[in-house]
Amino acid sequence: MPIFAGLMLTLNELAFDFGGRYLYRDVNWQIKPGERIGLVGQNGTGKSTLLRIMTGEYQPTEGSVSKAKDCTIGFLNQDLLSFESDESIYHVALQAFDRALVLQSEIDAIMERLEFDHSEEVLNLLGNKQEEFEALDGYNIQFKTEEILEGLGFKTSDLQRPLSEFSGGWRMRVMLAKLLLQNPKLLLLDEPTNHLDLPSIEWIEEYLQTFEGCVIIVSHDRYFLDRMVTKIVEVANKKVYQYTGNYSKYLELKVERDELQQRAFENQQQFIKQQERLIDRFKAKASKATMAQSRVKMLEKIERIEEVVNDESVMNLKFRVRQQPGKVITTLKHIHKQYNEQVIFDDANAQILRGDKIALIGANGKGKSTLLRIIDKSEPIESGEVEYGHNIEKTFYAQHQLESLNINNEILEELVQMGSPKLENELRTILGCFLFSGDDVYKKIKVLSGGEKARVALAKALVKEANFLLLDEPTNHLDIQSMNILIQALQQFEGTFITVSHDRFFISHVANKIWWIEDGQVKEYLGPYDEWKYFMQQREKAGITAEKKNAPAKQVAPKSPDPVMNGNAGEKQKKQLQKQLDEIERSLEELKSRKTGIETSLSEETDTGRIGTLSEQYKELETSIERKNKEFETIFEQLLSL
Repeated sequence: MPIFAGLMLTLNELAFDFGGRYLYRDVNWQIKPGERIGLVGQNGTGKSTLLRIMTGEYQPTEGSVSKAKDCTIGFLNQDLLSFESDESIYHVALQAFDRALVLQSEIDAIMERLEFDHSEEVLNLLGNKQEEFEALDGYNIQFKTEEILEGLGFKTSDLQRPLSEFSGGWRMRVMLAKLLLQNPKLLLLDEPTNHLDLPSIEWIEEYLQTFEGCVIIVSHDRYFLDRMVTKIVEVANKKVYQYTGNYSKYLELKVERDELQQRAFENQQQFIKQQERLIDRFKAKASKATMAQSRVKMLEKIERIEEVVNDESVMNLKFRVRQQPGKVITTLKHIHKQYNEQVIFDDANAQILRGDKIALIGANGKGKSTLLRIIDKSEPIESGEVEYGHNIEKTFYAQHQLESLNINNEILEELVQMGSPKLENELRTILGCFLFSGDDVYKKIKVLSGGEKARVALAKALVKEANFLLLDEPTNHLDIQSMNILIQALQQFEGTFITVSHDRFFISHVANKIWWIEDGQVKEYLGPYDEWKYFMQQREKAGITAEKKNAPAKQVAPKSPDPVMNGNAGEKQKKQLQKQLDEIERSLEELKSRKTGIETSLSEETDTGRIGTLSEQYKELETSIERKNKEFETIFEQLLSL
């Protein structure tokens, strides 16, 4: 079937059978140039399979895929992690320009030939090759390759290192760079943020905003989808459902569709039960047997409506701690840590207090996971000390600990063998919160997916009833539903935790403090992620760069000659300003609360005299709030200058 004008790719009445089970039936989808689409759905619905059908790697069971003649497809998928090469990452990425590289080699050969052959034929051949090379922008391929690799987090000194020296996550970045350099008309990205740190995610967002082709993204990163896409396509019930807008808008529209589907499901179930009662009642009567049999056949043919599965599952369970710790959880004093010549921490100090919920964020290679291991006392340090407070019970969750799960155990058995005081029915309830219900708890660990293993390991970490959690990338391999579960678990957790994560939605919903590593020190912001982001933007505007590109981990700024800015005096001044900010924030909260109360009273009041009095009070409060906001901005700027 020919593709319609103005379309990149079309799925026509598509069906796909996988292992005797249909993933899709009668799917129709028209993909237009320039669209930015988020492809979402629960794990197992076939999102990645659908991308592979688009590339032609899988053939549909029924229907067809129509593609425009000029539609080139680039596909980033997790299989690329296994790509091996001893060539430098620069040369691997440069392979994106295969035709330009062939031309360059041919031009070099012709130039050598010109040393002894000056014929018109050779000169014409050279001119034609150079013209094609220039049309392919061949003279800029080196600059483009370096720009994209460095944008994805590689240092200039890394570019000539062999690909084989890099871990899977960094190799994926090289393959992403190669894909972007190919500049396809249709770009398919399957979980592109899984192996990117926060600065690289922000860089790829900026890059894709200017990408002129069509992009289809499978991702569990809500912030990324909200910033990147203008359309959501959901895979559910063997169909695709299309929504205009970003992920947040999709959630609003999905509620309406789910309500309609749930009502249709309940009506159909009621109809089926009525028919089954009639069949049971009349199947034994000879006079009614034919009627009963026809209804049996009708029920067999009816297309069943799926019950709505709620992605926004609510957890009605609190993860308590075995014993309350003291006020101070742990203190880091004068920590010095380095790998070979690279200094990670230099005389670093930090303290974690009871109730802290800390997100440790920043670029890869800055020492975030190292810091967690130092706090855990499992990472040796050159000097300094780590002190724990009173009654501290800790649990450390990291990706490599998935390997410590006993693959021959059943899920429930894995939790029972921890020696938890909880009864089996309590453990089953906890596993239900982590999406293992009914007979699922008897599945063997060895048959679970990476995301399912991560959920088991997280459940184990919380069941231990420790009062201090160290979580290294806990959101890796989790789908959006599992992410919601983890967020709720940590919001209800009665203890203290510090987590390394690059997922901004997760961070903004669980953290009350932000840590980052800069100049060999642990920096702290007393507030949630969105406020920290604003703080960093203001700081950059003031000309203070948080992290300079390609700078070594240790980067000591020159001391200010102003004695007020140095030593104890400077710290004292900062604490005083921070105290003033806290007092203003408390005043603002009180003023805003009073303002809300007056708004409520105004909406209910009928007496005109009383309305006039309330209106005057309302205006006074608005003036006070405006004045307090100005005070806050003034003191905030003073704090920034320090």
